[in-house]
Amino acid sequence: MSDRSYPSRPHVAVGVVVLAQDHVLLIQRGKPPRKGQWSIPGGAQHAGERLSQTALREVKEESGLDITLGGLIDALDYIDTDENGSIRHHYTLVDYWAIASLNETPVAGEDATQAKWVALNEIDNLGMWEETVRIIKQAAGLAK
Repeated sequence: MSDRSYPSRPHVAVGVVVLAQDHVLLIQRGKPPRKGQWSIPGGAQHAGERLSQTALREVKEESGLDITLGGLIDALDYIDTDENGSIRHHYTLVDYWAIASLNETPVAGEDATQAKWVALNEIDNLGMWEETVRIIKQAAGLAK
């Protein structure tokens, strides 16, 4: 069990919707929560690290891409309970949008098992968490 499972307090994590033309960068999660599912790059904020620094670092670690950070999309909670109703994970998620070049090929690293560009019109078919889909669509609107 990791130190983030069954927490006594929420952990702060940053997610990034990386857009390139009509595509979004997705990673396949290599660790819980939601291991094996497609999501946006992101992860836990380190002590002393600004949110924007976390965003840049996490995208680089999970995809190898350098991005241009656009701005804040939203902040939300991810609360996961086990079969007994105990809180297994609680993250405060701060999501940003960013721009990258579709010519850059993402390479999975760190906590991701895969990284790839996906057409925005295909995100509803990947079985992602509904909040992730909402955030991606919101970011696509902000980036126009």
